[in-house]
Amino acid sequence: MTTYPSFAAVDLGSNSFHLVVAREVDGRLQILHKEKQRVYLAAGLDQNDHLSDEAIARAVHVLSQFAATLNGFDKKNVEVAATYTLRKCQNLRHVLKQAKAVFPYKINVISGQEEARLIYQGVANYMHDEHNRLVIDIGGGSTEMIIGKHQHHKLLTSRDIGCVTMNQRYFADGKLTNKRFQKAIIHAEQNIEAITANYQKAGWQTCLGTSGTIKTLTAINEELFTSKTLTLTSLHQIRNHFVDAQTLESMDLKALPPERLASIAGGLAVLIGAFNQLNITDMTYCDFSLREGLLHELAQNNEFDIRARTISSFAEQYAVDTPHANHICQTIAQLFNVAKTTWQLEELDLEILRWAVQLHEVGIAINSSGIHKHSAYVVSNSQLPGFTQEQQQLLGALIRFHRKKIKAVDLNALIEEESLAQFSKLLTLLRLAILFHQKRQESQVPKYRFSVTNKSVELSFERIWFEQHSLFAADLEQEQAYWKNLSLSLDITIY
Repeated sequence: MTTYPSFAAVDLGSNSFHLVVAREVDGRLQILHKEKQRVYLAAGLDQNDHLSDEAIARAVHVLSQFAATLNGFDKKNVEVAATYTLRKCQNLRHVLKQAKAVFPYKINVISGQEEARLIYQGVANYMHDEHNRLVIDIGGGSTEMIIGKHQHHKLLTSRDIGCVTMNQRYFADGKLTNKRFQKAIIHAEQNIEAITANYQKAGWQTCLGTSGTIKTLTAINEELFTSKTLTLTSLHQIRNHFVDAQTLESMDLKALPPERLASIAGGLAVLIGAFNQLNITDMTYCDFSLREGLLHELAQNNEFDIRARTISSFAEQYAVDTPHANHICQTIAQLFNVAKTTWQLEELDLEILRWAVQLHEVGIAINSSGIHKHSAYVVSNSQLPGFTQEQQQLLGALIRFHRKKIKAVDLNALIEEESLAQFSKLLTLLRLAILFHQKRQESQVPKYRFSVTNKSVELSFERIWFEQHSLFAADLEQEQAYWKNLSLSLDITIY
């Protein structure tokens, strides 16, 4: 009897948490189970972007329920993505600590660009079109807009306007007036204006809307006007219907569930703003989004491929010396294979190191002086499809400290204390591999013996060779001093 592995995608949104379980059969995903819980996470952010204890408690409660559903799932078959609210909240470390106590799966906080990419993948792998299409997803705290064709996106953006945050700002007391809607719509248009020219230049033939907000507005449109297609005219008619009701509580629409009352007016304003600013003529609802994008990538096991393509494209854009980077990567792999058992390293750690090597010189396009700082800035602040925020920050930190001094104040600003030991392991491998290849000639790479303990890295060199390369010996002595703020020491011996 054929058995098919199951995969699970968890979407920790600003309004709702979603869990979807599926299996792959003959190249197609079959949805086996879905769970959706209202959490209203975005409503728990204060003006300083701190998440309230009440909101955290709601999130932890739902995560404990999801953990029960996922009991027995292999961790490699579960992908968890957190979006706007968790990437904005300033007490994220506290939130993740609370979550970890009840939910054993790693929570990846993703950037707005990565959220948009995954939304498009969720649409593209289930709905086919021969032309450019515009996809819009209105979440609780942000709105993603993507133009793509077939499986490939062309433009991605995430704007900080969502149905919950807009509702809090303009309709918090439940009152609905034309003046309030107009202010909210203008706010949305101002936020979208920066991307309008590029999006209109790229163009599209079809427009698809995902997310619960657009699903609800489509259902309201069908109830009022017997049409499943949203137009600017119909959206304004829905707005008029809202204004006539005067308050959210007075709304009498079968298509508007009670749990949507706290966000629908804000979502409607965002969508009207998008229609106005992008000159959208019509939109139809699509029932596929971020969760399906996560499931597809899990099933296809192509997460590494996406990130590898991103790094390759990035390296090409900045004219990286690829042969030199490849030589360093070969040494990285040799060092990694020696250290991996003692240091309990994983395959992803090696990939992170390789990606750091391929990007550690991108800053030379700015200035060769301080290249480690320039490269780190470029990598940390660029769009890197396929990478979580945590992974991108790790790449940036590795590149920032791949050479020169490792100042404690700079290190503490980028690396949490509890992560220093793991970071030190990766950084020392990276620094040594780059140091060995500093002359950029294979004939000049030293011959060495390498071993590690949990507290040290040990390098041994042949006495005659070491005495003949006094400059390299001085570099190693300097390197020992540079490591003083890491959790590992560098020991040098001669044989």
